[in-house]
Amino acid sequence: MKLILTHEVDDLGAPGDIVDVKDGYGRNFLIPRGFAVRWTKGAAKQIDSLKKSRELREVRDLGHAEQIRDQLEGLTVRLPARAGETGRLFGAVTVTDIAGAIKGAGGPEVDRRRIQVAQPIKSLGSHQVTVRVHDEVAASVQVEVVAA
Repeated sequence: MKLILTHEVDDLGAPGDIVDVKDGYGRNFLIPRGFAVRWTKGAAKQIDSLKKSRELREVRDLGHAEQIRDQLEGLTVRLPARAGETGRLFGAVTVTDIAGAIKGAGGPEVDRRRIQVAQPIKSLGSHQVTVRVHDEVAASVQVEVVAA
């Protein structure tokens, strides 16, 4: 099945890419979740608009990605969260929370899908988070979870 990706999908492609996937994967996962649309001849205009918007958001080159990495690694990110007396959080810190905290700390706007958390953050303290700035560049960000 030929599809046009509308969102970034790990190990498959970026928005605007035309991919061939098995019918069940496309029909049961990608299309219902809005990650892709069926490919048609008339969809070429949609591909172009997706690629243009992707180029505007995309990190321009490796040098720009390294600048963003340096900016991210220099940040002190504090994230307030509700916690019990023992320091255990009520719930977990999500990648959306982390992206908002990075933006709030004066950092660049980071897509939540580019943030990788090794283990769920469920306690107060300092935690290491990886942000994939570019395919070849990753930033290591220290997130300090404090009681709210």
